[in-house]
Amino acid sequence: MNCGIMGIGTYIPNTWVTAEEISNKSKIPENVIIEKFGLIKKPIPGKNDTPSYMGIKAAEKAIQDARISPKEIDVVIWAGGQHKDYLSWIASIKIANEIGAINACGFDMSSLCCSIVSGIETAKSLLVANEKYNTILLVSGSRDIDFVDCTIPETAFLIDVGAGGSAMVIRKNYNKNVILGSSIKCDGTFSESCIIEYGAAKHWPIKNEEINKINYVIRDVESFKEKLGTKTIDNFEKVVKEALKYSGMTENDIDYLAMLHFKRSAHKACLDRLHLNTNKTTYLSEYGHVGQNDQILSIELGLKSGKIKDGSNVVMVGAGLGFIWAATVIVWGNYLGLQNVN
Repeated sequence: MNCGIMGIGTYIPNTWVTAEEISNKSKIPENVIIEKFGLIKKPIPGKNDTPSYMGIKAAEKAIQDARISPKEIDVVIWAGGQHKDYLSWIASIKIANEIGAINACGFDMSSLCCSIVSGIETAKSLLVANEKYNTILLVSGSRDIDFVDCTIPETAFLIDVGAGGSAMVIRKNYNKNVILGSSIKCDGTFSESCIIEYGAAKHWPIKNEEINKINYVIRDVESFKEKLGTKTIDNFEKVVKEALKYSGMTENDIDYLAMLHFKRSAHKACLDRLHLNTNKTTYLSEYGHVGQNDQILSIELGLKSGKIKDGSNVVMVGAGLGFIWAATVIVWGNYLGLQNVN
């Protein structure tokens, strides 16, 4: 049984911050931000750009791209950030109501910046296992930029974080843009390494002196750097190769890698491990890291540039703080392969 992507959409705010402006605030030289962090500019949320609003706008585009009625959607899955419009709140139900998906149930899930990639596996599993579900909307909005203080040197690696939304319509027995194998790996030793320490249940109620501390912090900088340096590229490689294996492919079959934005050296290291050149991906230097939306944004840009064609083997890969790595393989366009790949 195939599950294919009927439509995709993104929403990028029309407000931006440049490398020069980030440099002025962070005191990091502009050339370092551009060359090392790989960031020319990034979108930041405007007045109305709540996570659900950005998700709604992306969902409307995905539904239009899929050429379906919102009434055809059976499940809405929020695969966006945990930082939503309100605390302890379900975004998927709000979005279903706003877009007119009156027949849909909904739930929220999160693996932070891996949420869309791991959400694809969740959606596919629901479609395969449940006769009553035929069409699922994955939707995301991210503005974790609210928690990034670019004046803190220890969390400078988050300086590329921006804001935006994305969405994807997935349908059962749809033989275009077919979803093949996926792989997800986790390492819980990172679970409390980089966190937002205040503003949640661990330190509740919030004290007045804690309000200005609601931002990402790293508890043990040296340990975090060491673990991240030794594990992250290895795990990117592992999930990509495993997802390809489950799809009956190897890295030699990759036509396009839809990857999250991170510093140039890590981006290059991933390409080198998979023996890929820059023509098989898009570096998001003019967007930065828009959370879990990077992969759908990359696919949109890949289609626009002609890097993704009918029959292209597209691998989506991401990573989320905590730490989680995930990859999934999609054959873009008409699918002529096996009909029962799991």
